[in-house]
Amino acid sequence: MKESVLIIGGGMGGLFTGAFLAREGHRVTVLEKNTIPGGGLQSFVRRGEIFDTGMHILGGFRPGGSLFRICSFLGIAGKLSIRHTDEEAIDTVTYLSDGKTYSVPRGREAFTDYFIRCFPSEETGIRAYVEALYALADEVDLFHLRRGADNLFAHGEQFLWAADELIAHYVAHPKLRDVLAYMNPMYGGVSGHTPAYIHALINVLYIEGSSFFNDGSRQLTEALIGLIRDAGGSVHCGDPAVRIHVEDRRVTSVVTQQGRKYVADMYVSDIHPCTLVKLLPEEAFTRSYRNRLEEIPNSYSAFTVYIGFKENTFPYINHPCYYQEDYGMVWNHSEYDAANWPRGFMYLTPPSRDQSAYARKMIVNCIMDFDCVRRWEHTQVGRRGEDYKAWKQYHLQCVLNKLERLHPGIGEQIAYAFASSPLTIRDYYGVKEGALYGFRKDCRNIALSQVPIGTKVRNLLLTGQNINLHGICGVPLTALQTAEAIVGEGRIIDAINQMKDERTRNDN
Repeated sequence: MKESVLIIGGGMGGLFTGAFLAREGHRVTVLEKNTIPGGGLQSFVRRGEIFDTGMHILGGFRPGGSLFRICSFLGIAGKLSIRHTDEEAIDTVTYLSDGKTYSVPRGREAFTDYFIRCFPSEETGIRAYVEALYALADEVDLFHLRRGADNLFAHGEQFLWAADELIAHYVAHPKLRDVLAYMNPMYGGVSGHTPAYIHALINVLYIEGSSFFNDGSRQLTEALIGLIRDAGGSVHCGDPAVRIHVEDRRVTSVVTQQGRKYVADMYVSDIHPCTLVKLLPEEAFTRSYRNRLEEIPNSYSAFTVYIGFKENTFPYINHPCYYQEDYGMVWNHSEYDAANWPRGFMYLTPPSRDQSAYARKMIVNCIMDFDCVRRWEHTQVGRRGEDYKAWKQYHLQCVLNKLERLHPGIGEQIAYAFASSPLTIRDYYGVKEGALYGFRKDCRNIALSQVPIGTKVRNLLLTGQNINLHGICGVPLTALQTAEAIVGEGRIIDAINQMKDERTRNDN
């Protein structure tokens, strides 16, 4: 009999880890505190429309991409309804200060040629910059589903440069430097701190082609849960773990809020490490380890606006759109200025399977630091008070006002609009300070932000966006590493590559 595995947390990391293990023959049990599983894959329905809470844009889901290969290996790729973004515009970036919109095309060569046309004097720098992006991404074996140690300190010099330093090294034009950093909100970019390799991985992932879920991200959650259950496992929601028993540096059981006791051979945590340690006896981890976890800075959070349109009024846009008030602000969106907020955001019109020429809804994601809502941090959902409602309504209107400048007349096309704050992300995802991307990676102190998969509790492993890589691509890759810590190093990657090789031979 293979080891039984209990996973605490049914977010994307927990479900992918469980799916890998279930496919390898392990009996998997997943405990999720919310009534709806999925973490960043959660969706909700308002006025008949499906709104995603997290994974709005997908990278790696085109044929040959790492996520496509993973989902094919798991046998769930055919269960997902995916819509690819426009070839000629995977993203658009609009600056209100000069009215300029940059339409970023898909593909390495197209991306390079486009920005050379926009900034011909920077041709040499642009070519060298794009080459550096792909070279840095190629240094990360896991990103390409290759075996490798991926030791952060065994890479080239530029790997741990600051991302803005990398751009400035190749590009002199201040506007181009700004435009090339437009994806910052996709990975929690902070000037002088975000490592160049993070910038490179995210950019290469999306330059190679982005996609949307038709009708929401819940379908991925359902596919992963179906795989776990079909293999004899189970997923239990709405009953959070409240206590983890440890004896002789081994977890012996997990107890939930409703008093249920779960026992397994191996345990995996998909919850924020700072939340995890509160469930463990104090002696399970050393004080220095606990203190270190508390000292790691978290990435920023977000204020999100959800919009429903009147029928057949606002055109559907088949790519994400980025807005900037002016150049020179792209690294500073988390710096709050009530008089001029938001200075930038990302918005999109999520598609459906029967998508027409008109959008039914829009999601606007605005970077916001948790300090903006700290005065209400001890309140609960639905009980935050009238001042919080007024605060949220004010910021909702600020976003709508900026949208009106981008799309004159959009106010008349909106049927309804509502918003969520960093408190919403904190409470529903169970992440410290509503951090969108978990622990912030800091090139100035990269060792601090590295939390290994293994722990001093011998049968307790970690997964999720706080461990190694984050996002729609990073979390499944980290889950793969966590699963291989149980099934054997390289076992799953080798199987994925074997499947690829077999398909290549069959195609030929």
